[in-house]
Amino acid sequence: MKKSRAKSTPARRAARGRDCTLMLPGVCNRDPATTVLCHSNRLADGKGMALKAPDSAACFGCSDCHDVLDGRRPLPGWISRQQLDAAFDRARAITQEQLKQEGITA
Repeated sequence: MKKSRAKSTPARRAARGRDCTLMLPGVCNRDPATTVLCHSNRLADGKGMALKAPDSAACFGCSDCHDVLDGRRPLPGWISRQQLDAAFDRARAITQEQLKQEGITA
C-alpha cells in the first residue's frame, strides 16, 4: 500500500524557518531550517493508533528534538521522561501563543 503524504495545514506551514521551542538540552540543533510542527504523543491530546494529535497539541521543534520526542532517537540519560513532558508542555504553550498572535489559530 502506498504511504500517503502528510496533510499540510497553516500551523504546519508556519513552522518552516522558526526557532525550536522544544530546545532539549544537549539535543537541539538550533537550526530553523529543520523546524517542523511536533505533535503530542499523548492519548489525552488525541493521539491514537494511526491518528496524529491535532495541531493545537503541537509545538515547533527542530529535527533532532522531534526525533527524541517521537522516539526515533533515544531519550538522553540526562533528560527524564518528566523533563521531556515539561519541556513539551512549555514549548506547546509558546508555540500556540505565537500561532494565536499571528491569527493562524483561534
